[in-house]
Amino acid sequence: MSLEQNIMTELKAAMLAKNEAALRGLRAIKSAILLAKTADGKVGEITEDDEIKLLQKLAKQRKDSLEVFVAQNREDLALKEREELAIIEKFLPTQLDENEIRESLKSIIASTGANSPADMGKVMGVATKQLAGKADGKLISSIVKELLAS
Repeated sequence: MSLEQNIMTELKAAMLAKNEAALRGLRAIKSAILLAKTADGKVGEITEDDEIKLLQKLAKQRKDSLEVFVAQNREDLALKEREELAIIEKFLPTQLDENEIRESLKSIIASTGANSPADMGKVMGVATKQLAGKADGKLISSIVKELLAS
């Protein structure tokens, strides 16, 4: 079942349950899917990779907003962002933990022959493709910097 079909099913269930938090998150995903399908004046389907990128973008937006709201002591708005983020993350692939990412990056560094911080671009190119949807880009970048510096 495609992401769009899953969202529609979940949306109906959330409406019946009168779950406002789920409705906000699901409507955001549905809206983003419709925008992606009609981008550039074309009407068509989006690939599974595009769906994952779209969900990651939505999750990143929520995380960024959450940081701002927490810093400004706006717990009411932060709560809404946390609720929507939880809904969006349900549809993302399982994220790797830091140790799994570190092991993957060590093997990528070995396979690319990188041995200094100057080789970071080479490593990041391979790492972002291999770990797409499974890890946050910022975390990947910080671990690569740390591994190449040592």
